Amino acid sequence: MKITIAGEKKEVADGITVAALIEQENVETPEYVTVSVNEEFIDKGSFDSHALNEGDEVEFLYFMGGGRL
Repeated sequence: MKITIAGEKKEVADGITVAALIEQENVETPEYVTVSVNEEFIDKGSFDSHALNEGDEVEFLYFMGGGRL
């Protein structure tokens, strides 16, 4: 099936889970990634069970800390 990952259309296995996609895409520091599917945030506890569907739009987001020195 086709989904969009970070603005790029890709072919993935039917019913792939968020967790499997994170692994397949070699996401750096997966323990810190936040995932949105169709502009809705997915709870980390659901990564193993949340299956993606044809046409979904997925974004991997990293929230960086920072400040002034």
